[in-house]
Amino acid sequence: MTSAQRDPTAYPVEDYVLMGERKPALAYFHRLDEFRSRARPFLRAEEAQGYWVFTDHEAILDGLQHPELFSSRVIVPTEPDPPYKWIPIMLDPPEHTKWRRLLGSYFSPGRVERLEQDQRRFARDLIATFRDRGNCDFYKEFAEIFPTTIFLQILGLPINKLDEFMVWEDKILHGTPESDPDRAIALGAMLEVMGYFQSVITEKREHPQTRADDIVSNALQWEIEGEPITDQDLLSCLLLLFMAGLDTVASQLSYCFYHLATHPDDRRRLVESPSIVPHAVEEMLRAFPIVQTARVATQDVEFHGCPVTAGDMVAFPLGMAGRDDTAYPDATTVDFDRETTRHISFGAGPHRCLGSHLARQELTVALQEWHALIPDYAVADPDAVVEHAGGVYSLERLPLRWS
Repeated sequence: MTSAQRDPTAYPVEDYVLMGERKPALAYFHRLDEFRSRARPFLRAEEAQGYWVFTDHEAILDGLQHPELFSSRVIVPTEPDPPYKWIPIMLDPPEHTKWRRLLGSYFSPGRVERLEQDQRRFARDLIATFRDRGNCDFYKEFAEIFPTTIFLQILGLPINKLDEFMVWEDKILHGTPESDPDRAIALGAMLEVMGYFQSVITEKREHPQTRADDIVSNALQWEIEGEPITDQDLLSCLLLLFMAGLDTVASQLSYCFYHLATHPDDRRRLVESPSIVPHAVEEMLRAFPIVQTARVATQDVEFHGCPVTAGDMVAFPLGMAGRDDTAYPDATTVDFDRETTRHISFGAGPHRCLGSHLARQELTVALQEWHALIPDYAVADPDAVVEHAGGVYSLERLPLRWS
């Protein structure tokens, strides 16, 4: 069945868009909820070349677990022929498995746990820079700095270039159809990042004394099946790590703290019982899944009733899965007493997030250390809280105030 032969009366067609203008806090999550309530288990989006969007937890989980049906060589539904290849997220098994094995040791539970005390000290020092002031833009002054600095250290990149890195990050991931209609700005920023990494690699090769126990230094010796990795593949891998490490935890923190700033009873529970923070983190991960990914179909298949054709783009928004009442009763409500907090907010199948241990620890550390120092706070200006959509949802501003 070709796209031209499809009968739009046979399935729901919705005004689903990947990107869009900035909106008030949670507006895009609420929009996903509305789509799911009208169209289960899938709908048809008509933007770009058109693509399928699955809306149920069961279908999304199933799709992510079957790379033989849905390839990761394309993960942005509006870009069916991308001029880039992010490694390893845009590889399928068995190639993906080889790269994941290579990267796994840098994000193992043991290695991550050894970083915890340094992360706690850094969180306290960062909070101290604005605590006495009684206000801050939480995103710009904490969420954007705390996990990003930690990840730069893991990569082996200079902390003093953070501002420049965040400019590149914003261009790559946060453009809109209005600000970057043909993605030229984003693609240009990717090339700039890869050019920067090439200069770092060259420096470390020419001056071995500059190497340390970090990812970029160690990457110079990486091999797969006894063969050195090409510079092009290495740069593609470092580009992906750069984007993921500088954006995702910051985005997740923005939703966690927005919820706590607007739900004082939940906030008080974390202040009075810091030990429940890890459980609360899982519940907020479930309720606010920031990643909205996609795949390309490898074959014709009727998948959960959807007439998928080989070559079709298929979106699996994790924001739909975590907020599905068929999987979690009263799913759009954050409930710290919820017994089941298993979720797929870190993905599922072979591409489940490699950095999930690090992300969980950073979120837990941030929540515990913040509430030990600033237990009572509120949103200073609700109208200033701005959210963007795309492949990763996030708040861009979150002004907080406290006594």
